[in-house]
Formats: sequence, C-alpha cells, structure tokens
Amino acid sequence: MDSKYNIVSIIRKKRDGQTLLKEEIKYLIDQYTADEIPDYQVSAFLMASFLNGLDEEESAALTKSMLHSGEIVDLSHVSGKKVDKHSTGGVGDKLSLILAPIVAAAGVPVPMISGRGLGHTGGTLDKLESIPGFTVDMDLARYKEIIGKHDLVLAGQTAEIAPADKRLYALRDVTATVESIPLIAGSIMSKKLAEGIDALVLDVKAGSGAFMKTTEDAIKLGEALVGIGTQFEKETIAYVTNMNQPLGYKIGNWLEVEECIDAMNGNGPDDIMEITYLLSGTMVYLGGKAATVKEGIEISKEMIETGAAFDKWLDIVEEQGGDVEMIKSPEKYPKAEYEFEIKSNKDGFVSEMDSFEIGMASVELGAGRKKKEDDVDPQAGIVLKKKIGDKITKGETILAGYTNKPSAIEAASDQLFGAVTIAEAKPEEVNLISHTIDKNGSRAFEL
Repeated sequence: MDSKYNIVSIIRKKRDGQTLLKEEIKYLIDQYTADEIPDYQVSAFLMASFLNGLDEEESAALTKSMLHSGEIVDLSHVSGKKVDKHSTGGVGDKLSLILAPIVAAAGVPVPMISGRGLGHTGGTLDKLESIPGFTVDMDLARYKEIIGKHDLVLAGQTAEIAPADKRLYALRDVTATVESIPLIAGSIMSKKLAEGIDALVLDVKAGSGAFMKTTEDAIKLGEALVGIGTQFEKETIAYVTNMNQPLGYKIGNWLEVEECIDAMNGNGPDDIMEITYLLSGTMVYLGGKAATVKEGIEISKEMIETGAAFDKWLDIVEEQGGDVEMIKSPEKYPKAEYEFEIKSNKDGFVSEMDSFEIGMASVELGAGRKKKEDDVDPQAGIVLKKKIGDKITKGETILAGYTNKPSAIEAASDQLFGAVTIAEAKPEEVNLISHTIDKNGSRAFEL
C-alpha cells in the first residue's frame, strides 16, 4: 500500500476539491497512526477538508479508519442490546449522569465513554471526578468487568480506543479546524462505535451555548452523525435541542452532580427532566425494552419514581471508587471559599441568556479549562436564580458565583452581568426540542 499512495498527492487532491478514495483515507490514517506522516502534512489535509468538505462516503471512510486504528470492544458477554448516548456539548449539560442509571436500571446495558470539558462546555468526566474517589481511568478489562456486573460503566477514552481520533482532535484544536461537520462526526462516531454498542442516541445542541449556533447547522451535523451510524448498521436517532440558555440551574462540576442527585430523587428541574426522559426513553426503546419511545419515557419515569435509578447510581459510584456517603448526603461536600451575586438593575423579565458567556465565566471561576492541561476546581461554578421568561425586580439576584480564586471575581462578574438581558415584555416560550433525525431524514419533533 505504501508505494501506491502518496500523502502530497492526497493533500493536493483534497485541496483541489476532489473526492478521495476510501483507500487513500485509510492510508493517511494508518500511516499517521504509525508515525510515518508528520503533523504538518496531516494539518494541511485537515484544512483542505475543512475548506472543501468531505462527502458522506469520505466521512464514513474517515470514521472507519479512525475506528480501526485501535481496538473495537467486544461486549458479547453482556446480554441485551447495548445503547449509548452522546451530546455535542453545552452549558449545564449533566444529562448523562441521570439518564445512564435510568436506562441501566430499565435493563438496557449502557457502555458510556465520555470526554472532559474544553472551552465553555463542561465534561462528563470532570463532573464524575468531582465525586471524591470516583475513577474514570481504566483499561478495557476493567471496563468490560464493570459493564458485565452492572449493565453500566462510566469511563474515559482508553489508550486502546480510536487512538487516531485522539491525535487528530489535538491537531484540529490548534489548527482552527474543530468546527468542520464531517470531522466532528468522524471524531464522535469513531469513539462511540468502538465502545461495543448496538445503538446510539444523539443530543445535538443548537444555540449560543453550543458549537452549532443555528438549528440549520445542528440538523446538518445530526444528519451526518446518523448517516455514519446507519452505514455501520447501528440504529441511530438524533434530536436537536435548545442551548440558548444553560440546562437546569447549576453550572460547575460538583454543583451539577448535586443537581443530578436531586433529579434522581425526583426533584429535577423541568428542562433537564424533559430532555432526559426523551433521551433515556429513546435508549430504552432502542434497547428493546419498550415498544415505542413514549413507552420508554414512561418506563424512565418509573425508574425515578421507584428509586431504581438512584440505587443503580449508588452501585456504580461505589464500584468505581466514589464516596457513596457524599452522594447520600451532598450537603457535607465542602463549599467554595468565595461567593458573589449578580443582581438586576431594573424590573422586567429575563429575555435572553448568553450561554457561551456564562460558560466562559464558569471557566474563569475555575470550573473549566482554558488549556487541556489545566486542572478544574470541583467547587467552582454558577447557580442561576432566574431563567428566561422569569419575572425579576430591581435588586433581585439573577445568579450566584462560587470560586476559590478571588482574583477571578471581578472579570467573571462583568461577564455574567453582560450575559443576561432584562426586557419589559415577557419573551415567547421556545420549544426545548425542535427536530428528530433518523435514517429517514430530519423532521419537526413530535412524540
């Protein structure tokens, strides 16, 4: 193969807007993984792909090559259809921690490999690691052991899974090629297909706090993801959901775990539970435990009402080394040293929230990373006291910030004050879920 293909020719071909053969894409990924092609040439390929795009066949070939750069997990020892969920990232998006125990409690195995936060979006692994002792790093043997025992595992990407994706993502991050829909799709799906799943549910965010700012772009990404899943014969359903304000009321790692504990005890905020039940209900349906998504939603609600989901959550926290007593009594968790409030300077209604700015303010306070190497502070974050549509009076608190970095308070306060718009008129309500995307295409959401 080495003598048949040439990396410069492949770059030139994509630069000129031509379609690459799947063998050319495989050659590029194989040789890059084997350190036979340098970063600068792959960077040129990424930029050419970003500017000229990759069609559905090229995107599938890229996904397949990244998938086969490492090990594909065999979960045949786990009975039943294995189903996972992936979110494209948002602010206050803690849904994985709630829906994974719901679905596992309903009898559908959930092999969940998640990522860390970067930029304004939070990461599932950082939230889990805010639980004292909780371990997300494991080898494949331990991953298989836990899913076999509990029908659930919450892990980070192992060295064996899609190593090419890990390297390509690092390059995309520093070459301004992150936002390419085919590259995003290949990155997400290569990891998810490697987990050993049979089906996948996708939560594609649209709005100020999402990578896709418009519904149209979110639909395009959803269609690309579902297209790849369908090509690999995995049942895949995506929903486009609104990220023009944070999900729930709490932003920041332990703060979000607290909100998840409330949710699993039946006290979750309405927006969180609406999307959680839709996603978990779809997972239960794809897992063969419900005849319809509606029935899956009802089963999901039952898992919360009976306490089965919370029991499953306690089991997995204990199995992965977490402090179960802290989950049972979250009020014992140490608080951040500094607290401050942002108050309204007039009467009216909250009409807009810039989720991106709120997310970046939480990073400033210590809840996220500016660089991959940064540590996160599990105590830092933001608690919303009001959300879009809520009435507010002058002097009333809009949100509160928590940090152990007093030097960050002034800048974060300015950022947060500017992120909220107060208007005289109450804004119109916006649907949380706008579209469904499956193998038959995209359509307006309805149950």
